[in-house]
Amino acid sequence: MKTDIQIAQEAKMVHIKEVAERIGIQENDLEFYGKYKAKLSDELYEKIKERPDGKLVLVTAINPTPAGEGKTTTTVGLGQAMEKIGKKAIIALREPSLGPCFGIKGGAAGGGYAQVVPMEDLNLHFTGDFHAITSANNLLAAMLDNHIQQGNELGIDPRQVVWKRCLDMNDRVLRNVVVGLGAKTDGVVREDHFVITVASEIMAILCLADDINDLRERLGNIIVAYSYQGEPVTASDLHAVGAMTALLKDAIKPNLIQTLEHTPALVHGGPFANIAHGCNSVRATKMALKLADIAITEAGFGADLGAEKFFDIKCRKAGLKPDAVVLVATIRALKYNGGVAKKDLSEENLAALEKGIVNLEKHIENIQKYHLPVVVTLNSFVSDTEAETAFVQKFCEERGCKFALSKVWEHGGEGGIELAKKVLEILDENEESAFEVLYKDELSLEEKIRTVAREIYGADDVEFSAQAKKQLEKITSMGFKDVPVCMAKNQYSLSDDATLLGRPKDFIIHIREAYVSAGAGFVVALTGTVMTMPGLPKVPAANNIDVNENGTIVGLF
Repeated sequence: MKTDIQIAQEAKMVHIKEVAERIGIQENDLEFYGKYKAKLSDELYEKIKERPDGKLVLVTAINPTPAGEGKTTTTVGLGQAMEKIGKKAIIALREPSLGPCFGIKGGAAGGGYAQVVPMEDLNLHFTGDFHAITSANNLLAAMLDNHIQQGNELGIDPRQVVWKRCLDMNDRVLRNVVVGLGAKTDGVVREDHFVITVASEIMAILCLADDINDLRERLGNIIVAYSYQGEPVTASDLHAVGAMTALLKDAIKPNLIQTLEHTPALVHGGPFANIAHGCNSVRATKMALKLADIAITEAGFGADLGAEKFFDIKCRKAGLKPDAVVLVATIRALKYNGGVAKKDLSEENLAALEKGIVNLEKHIENIQKYHLPVVVTLNSFVSDTEAETAFVQKFCEERGCKFALSKVWEHGGEGGIELAKKVLEILDENEESAFEVLYKDELSLEEKIRTVAREIYGADDVEFSAQAKKQLEKITSMGFKDVPVCMAKNQYSLSDDATLLGRPKDFIIHIREAYVSAGAGFVVALTGTVMTMPGLPKVPAANNIDVNENGTIVGLF
């Protein structure tokens, strides 16, 4: 069996000019990064912004398990399938982070015959967007420490610096560091911290900004520290905004690549969904809606994280109204939720399937709370039995969902035609989107957090640490009560305890810390023990990555 990277490397890509022509983009609106990658010009959106929007389809999933779900694979395959049945479709995805590529997950460009290419470029340096974000983040950190060193005119309290440095790598030893050691000229000694680049507020800002002017304004609003008097100090106060914007002027432009079947793919931005808002850029999504009949996008991890943030943060902020949701599951993952060990997942087990399908049930209920129609798709495995598939189909249809098998990993777009037709049925049946966000802006921050915890996770209640309560009070007093909340939670469970699979009951969500991302426009609530700087596993994926004698990358996935 060929690996994903072997399939990708054998693909016959067409020049990105040809991909662009299929959706009406002329060469003068492309900024080429070689033959197979291009950025879209700022002028393009001005040319197309008066066009009517296409339909917006979100692809999400059940909680991830070691058994695999295949959300990105399904997204890519669905886009390819739409093209096969004559629909003008574009997929809009996030860019992969280097952290997971070298950690556990490996590459993140889809899989099998439903991938975006060039796979190696996408998973590694791509067009340099993440490097630009890292540089802008760390420029701000350097200017902050330099200001303190050079007389501290703003009266910044070094014990109340909240801006963290970042690196797009899983590196646990950087979570807590001390900077400024050495001579007096080496800076003021203080405790510092790193986050992974995808958790940087600048990543969120880039993904939520409408244009370069909105980007600049949002960057200026970033709170980096507090003064000795407890007043917020911003990036604007440090006069860092112009230089940061200069570093990001190309990164804000969406990237165009292709699938294995040459379907256009806008891949831009990449916040994690467990510690950030988990969606690709607003600019890429809005552009896809103007360029295609159907724009297919995804949100990170399970629907409790990615989909909730897509709806309550991205759609709220950008004025987007999704038309349909595809919810991805696998029989293997559902059985894993039902208590079956990974080594035994290939055996038919209807009892475990019945026990584990409650995870899928909760995600269906959650999406329906946003008044959106759902298609449940099973990412097909050869070990799935007819009885197991029939059980899941009946379960879904009894809950008002359409159902389709997806075989895109093995057959590409051809294997997604059944799913594509079910999505089109939904779009035809629902001419206007009935989408509504989960909570109103005017609720208190605590009530917004409680609403997500109770309605989406199924928690009995929320317990706030003394520190979190104090922080929320401070954030409210600063005028940020009306912003949405971004929940930082483990991805494996609906609860904040990663070991509680299925549909946990009788549990409390624990909020240990809260802070405002003033530039992004939301408040982050950290639950349980979720980390904003991951670590590598005992045997990282990096161990298997190499370059062969022909200069070809191997082992990436």
